[in-house]
Amino acid sequence: MVSAAAWAGVQSLLDNYMEVNSNDSVVIAYTPDSFEAAAWVSAALVLRDTEVRRVPMYPLHDPDFFRNFVSALPAPDALRGRLVVLTFELETMSHDDAIRKALCRYDEASCIVLRSISSCEELFAYALHPSPDELSRLNTAILERCMPAKKLRLKASGGTDLRIGIDSERHRWISNRGKWRPGSFVILPAGEVATYPSSINGVLVADFAFNVNALTDRSARLVERPVTVWIEDGRAQEHTCEDAEVKHFLDQCFGTYCAHNVGELGLGTNISVKSAISLNSHINERRPGVHIGFGQHNQGTGVTYRCNIHLDLIANGGLVWVDDDPNPIDLERLVPSSGQHPTDSRDEDVFSP
Repeated sequence: MVSAAAWAGVQSLLDNYMEVNSNDSVVIAYTPDSFEAAAWVSAALVLRDTEVRRVPMYPLHDPDFFRNFVSALPAPDALRGRLVVLTFELETMSHDDAIRKALCRYDEASCIVLRSISSCEELFAYALHPSPDELSRLNTAILERCMPAKKLRLKASGGTDLRIGIDSERHRWISNRGKWRPGSFVILPAGEVATYPSSINGVLVADFAFNVNALTDRSARLVERPVTVWIEDGRAQEHTCEDAEVKHFLDQCFGTYCAHNVGELGLGTNISVKSAISLNSHINERRPGVHIGFGQHNQGTGVTYRCNIHLDLIANGGLVWVDDDPNPIDLERLVPSSGQHPTDSRDEDVFSP
């Protein structure tokens, strides 16, 4: 039984993200842990008289997926409108190369792909409620102030206090706002801007949640068991948590080669994400606030190391002072911008565990 809030999120997905109409052909690929998400969206499409085909798939390794996916695709010359591909997975982002290979026969201007990780009820009940236009205006409000900056000072009520250097000429900004561009895949849930800090020092108190690119069944909530990390010269020098199990988990993560490196400065912008969920989830990462990603960086070029781990530690809210401007950006009360979204940021990349 789908809740009213989740059903409203399904409608927002169809109306605001997919912009679906009855001439479109929709193909939904889903893993066993996300069959409910696929069923809800399929039902909503049927109610709108929109053609939909479903392709079950195994996460990460499925030797039959490419053949099954290609079989479900309509012939390019049979399309009346656009081809819309949706994927739903709970903890993984699978078969990216297979999907791209299968879609190379289609005009990229009329083929839209939306890939969802964290495909649980909360994705629909909260994270899909803001439209891409809303998220774009919020992301723009941060980017237009931070991209030209040289330094940022970040503070949050839990004790986070970070001094960060910014070099936008060397390090590109990422803007996940749920907007589709030809040739790109939309990653859901949306609502974040991020970059690679040229320098970072201070203390991070993650009192909201964590998100890691590994499979784990432990609760991601840190509200009652915050994690403190002391950062010097772009590296985590020390970390602590009063919860022994969380501390052991952090020891394992930071014990990976290069995992002490700060690879990301992230600022969440999804105003509908208010409470941490237990799932190891991108939903938590979209919470308006600051998060620091340790391990693998978010840059295509310019940063040379590689790491198997990407661990996001997420603080609750945050204030951002930009250069010498005395008026900070309040991430929980962000004023949307009416300016044009920068064209030189790139969309988010999500890597499988």
